[in-house]
Amino acid sequence: MKNIASRRLLLGLAIASLGSTFSCKDYLNVEPVSSVDSQYVFTSVSGTSSALTGAYDLLSGDFTYGQRLSAYFPYDSDDIQVSGGTTVDQGRRGIARYILDANNTELNLPWNALYQGVERANVCIQNIPQSPLYTGGTAAEQAAMKSMYGQALTLRAQYMLELIRNWGDVPAPFLPASATPDLRLPNADRDATYEHLLADLLLAETLVPWRSQAGTTDEHITKGAVKGLRARIALYRAGYALRSDGNMRQGSNPQQFYEIARNECSEIIQSGEHSLNGNFYTLFKNVNELKVDNSEIMFEAAMAGGSAISDSKLGYYTGPKIDQASRYGQGNPGLNVLPTYFYAFDSLDTRRDVTITYYSIGSTNLQTPTTLLGLTDGKLRRDWRVPFVPGQIQYLGFNWALLRYADVLLMFAEAQNELAGPTAAYNGLTPVAALEQVRRRAYRTSPTSIGTTPTDKVGFFTALVNERYLEFGGEGIRKYDLIRWNLLGSRIAATRANLLLLKSDTLTKPSLVYWKQVGEGMQLTSFRRPKPATVPTGFKTTGIQWLRSISVASTTSFASGFQPGKSELLPIPQVAIDNNINLRQNPKY
Repeated sequence: MKNIASRRLLLGLAIASLGSTFSCKDYLNVEPVSSVDSQYVFTSVSGTSSALTGAYDLLSGDFTYGQRLSAYFPYDSDDIQVSGGTTVDQGRRGIARYILDANNTELNLPWNALYQGVERANVCIQNIPQSPLYTGGTAAEQAAMKSMYGQALTLRAQYMLELIRNWGDVPAPFLPASATPDLRLPNADRDATYEHLLADLLLAETLVPWRSQAGTTDEHITKGAVKGLRARIALYRAGYALRSDGNMRQGSNPQQFYEIARNECSEIIQSGEHSLNGNFYTLFKNVNELKVDNSEIMFEAAMAGGSAISDSKLGYYTGPKIDQASRYGQGNPGLNVLPTYFYAFDSLDTRRDVTITYYSIGSTNLQTPTTLLGLTDGKLRRDWRVPFVPGQIQYLGFNWALLRYADVLLMFAEAQNELAGPTAAYNGLTPVAALEQVRRRAYRTSPTSIGTTPTDKVGFFTALVNERYLEFGGEGIRKYDLIRWNLLGSRIAATRANLLLLKSDTLTKPSLVYWKQVGEGMQLTSFRRPKPATVPTGFKTTGIQWLRSISVASTTSFASGFQPGKSELLPIPQVAIDNNINLRQNPKY
């Protein structure tokens, strides 16, 4: 499973010559690619593969999906907030609270890394079709070269999508630095960039095989991932975005792009290449145990090597707090699940206890419960890793899922609802049926409890917004969904108000919860009931703070600096502005 990530550590001279790396201070400071090196590297499948691996490389590490893009940039949102309470700094908490400027220390490195990924993909995109093997090699060589060309187009689209959804109208280089006369590129209209990427991905679909034909894992891009990314970009193109004039507006001609999203998702569904894992718990337990899931996880960023460059802090920065003296090694979570998110789940929804961790682990390996305000995200947790990594090591090799089949089903449901309503079938599937596939998996022990799905367009959209809320918590998706629906500001305000209402809801929610030790684990009671008249046999007589743990300060600090018409985008790093006279800062920064 770790083949791509491991190869990243062994790229050698090929990538050194092809890297065209951006310095940490200036993403425009580029070393041009040597034409001799390029001609040599791309004359063999193995050399091309090494160059492509270099383009994959920027998915991993602290600066992208190993930490910043997975655990800093997507929060605060209505599911999770960055830990630290009222603390605000010029780092991750400044981003989370929406109180930051262009000098925030966490902005520049992800910006640079994403553009480095674009550059490495551009080198491949320019050189692969010029290789003598592309049209003149054996059938196997031609197929390999075409697949790698399609993968490079897809990687560039992934990097550009991340740049656009965080920074808006960003420069869009579609040629390597060596072929660009003036590197001081201006802001590009994001809709035009999206349309360019959609055209690229349409081509990539014809070049990249389905997973069953490729014989590879979810760390490689296959046709399903190309189509899924194309659907996702089409939804961003159709949706709302903060424009350069400071207004939130939907993209022009949204119906055209809903059609693209629907058609791509439908083709994935009809292909039979991917499916839901029947058990939500097993799906994420497999991820934590470093097992391959060839059904649901369609594409993920591969992590390995134990370094900031190639690995991830997922499982150390996410999951429960764990004492370093335990058998599991240290866990130092930086993300807290909001109490309102805990209570958004039905008690029968199996996603709750996977998505949310409500225990910590001490030096004796025993679980003890947290307060309601101390809940952490749970999909990637160190104590689930196999084998354990003891001590203070922070890099655990957990991959980051970029696309799951559940998202394909829900993107199809969203797009078809916009086009024809929730009960209109397309290729034999209705939006209602697609959503209920996801929901039924969540209620696998009680499938009759899924409830009734609305069959009017507005009601179904509301149900879809909620289903994506429950399905993708902690996966770095929610904030960007809310932005493209133009709901981020209203959901932040509603969440803050609901936290205050929850704090006083002692009639239906417990002020305290009680627990007992069960082996090294624990059992809780009174999650959804008032304080019991008597503590059940075997439970601790001292309760854990539950509603009482919510404070006014904790509710008001959540996303405290959010400003509509500003906070939907991050500021472009000041160093990039300083080094490019053609680059314009985002509104109100």
